[in-house]
Amino acid sequence: MSYAHPDSLVSTQWLAANIDRPEVRVVDGSFTLPGVTPTAHEEYLRRHIPSAVFFDIDAIADKSNPLPHMFPSDAQMAAQMRALGLGDKHRIVVYDIAGLSSAPRVWWTLRAFGHKDVAVLDGGLPKWLAEHRPVTALVPKLRPAQFTARLDQTLVRDRAQLLANLASHGEQVIDARASGRFAGTAPEPRLGLRSGHIPGSLNLPLDRLADPATRTVLPAVEIEKRFRAAGLRPDRPVVASCGSGVTACGLAFGLHLIGWREAAVYDGSWSEWGLPGDTPVESGT
Repeated sequence: MSYAHPDSLVSTQWLAANIDRPEVRVVDGSFTLPGVTPTAHEEYLRRHIPSAVFFDIDAIADKSNPLPHMFPSDAQMAAQMRALGLGDKHRIVVYDIAGLSSAPRVWWTLRAFGHKDVAVLDGGLPKWLAEHRPVTALVPKLRPAQFTARLDQTLVRDRAQLLANLASHGEQVIDARASGRFAGTAPEPRLGLRSGHIPGSLNLPLDRLADPATRTVLPAVEIEKRFRAAGLRPDRPVVASCGSGVTACGLAFGLHLIGWREAAVYDGSWSEWGLPGDTPVESGT
């Protein structure tokens, strides 16, 4: 079984051979939770793949919303991509410092706003470094580029839609958080949130889609096995969730690779659902 969309995943060998092509843009999409040091941006300033710009997930967001890194407006997305030098005609390759963690969030964000020529670097920075490929601290200054942003609302879900789904069961909900957080036996990293999960949701931690030794994405047949083992079915629509809408995009990326229907992402995820209030919460597996 081959990947249904092989162009969405590129190897370190491909990037090394094509990094100087004028249409290729490299993006560091690393992300760290609040309070974690060094921050993703600090790591980027210390070392990154040459010519890579930094996609700040917290900054390229709706700053008027108290929830973390909620989707920006079309105008904000277009302006910030233009400033980064990312344009409509570019082949964008995204990586992160963990291998397969936050890069799919950037991949998914770009696609949701209409830019389809974007791929994730297989193995990310860990594989690049393991192969002794060059890194730099030099921050590139790219020429502004025209970026057309139009959010596809069918790919985003909100709290009201997830509440309605509890009654309709129209969409399968799958959670990318670690099993302990999903079960409610491990604390949430963000203070003030309840523990547990959305009732009826399934669980597949994102790290199970990657080889723990190489950080590379598993073969398509193995990815499909893991989704099916988690209880997901290919004939029904899917909504991915997680702690704050970042690793959920990794599950959406995995489904994209194996050719299942395009998954939506609950942008607020547990940072919204887990707040004190009347949203129902389940615990256990």
